[in-house]
Amino acid sequence: MVNGPAAWVSIDVGARGGARTPVSACASGAEAIVQAAEMIRSGAADVVIAGGVDACVNELTISGFAQIRALSTADGDPAKVSRPFDRDRNGFVIGEGAGILVLEREDFAVARRAEILGRIAGGAITSDAHDIVAADPAMQERVMQKALDQASLTGADVGFVHAHATSTPLGDRLEAGAIAALLGDQVPVTSTKSMTGHMLGGAGALGAIVAVQALRTGRLPGTLNLENPDPEIGLNVIGAAIDCSAAGAGMTNAFGFGGHSVSLVITGG
Repeated sequence: MVNGPAAWVSIDVGARGGARTPVSACASGAEAIVQAAEMIRSGAADVVIAGGVDACVNELTISGFAQIRALSTADGDPAKVSRPFDRDRNGFVIGEGAGILVLEREDFAVARRAEILGRIAGGAITSDAHDIVAADPAMQERVMQKALDQASLTGADVGFVHAHATSTPLGDRLEAGAIAALLGDQVPVTSTKSMTGHMLGGAGALGAIVAVQALRTGRLPGTLNLENPDPEIGLNVIGAAIDCSAAGAGMTNAFGFGGHSVSLVITGG
């Protein structure tokens, strides 16, 4: 039952404003956060628990992705297989996990003396209407621009990007082109899927949490296994953690099979 996690959380906390379950493949967790922010801005809710989860390490999921040749077939050390933006990447590694955020009206958070960890300054959802697997980089660029517009920011305000980058040869290259077209080639870019694998429905929410924590701590995690940067990527992909304390905003992307595109712009608390 796909709506099971949302239903159980609503029962557990007594949420009666609606228990929604976005199903947009790898963009699901990020889409849930955008929907939550929209509910708060519209006055439909004061507080929303939002995020994503997936339990995808099973025979059906693995065989399906293997059939379309999306999974890595690399031998050797499993910890080195997922290598976004690396020249030798050849597919993603399935991971499992969840990412959950509590979003609320600022005045509500202040009244209960909550520690504000970050702000969803902008968020956008688009659909490519292009292909069931291959992404449309023009639409990826468009969703990032729409998120910036909602945040009333420009590309120059983005201090770093947490890319969707799953370690597939085509997907990483298409997203890199979209990022470079909108933000240029100097903004620091990272992908923590090099550490966690691809958590599918949970991935977008984890990306948002990485951005929040980077802004809080002033440290942006690097992309593991970036041993031979792909010259076709043309981005400032970081292979080790860097100082990002000067960043006022971070962007995180989530792109799902079927052409689901979500981008979030997050600012500090």
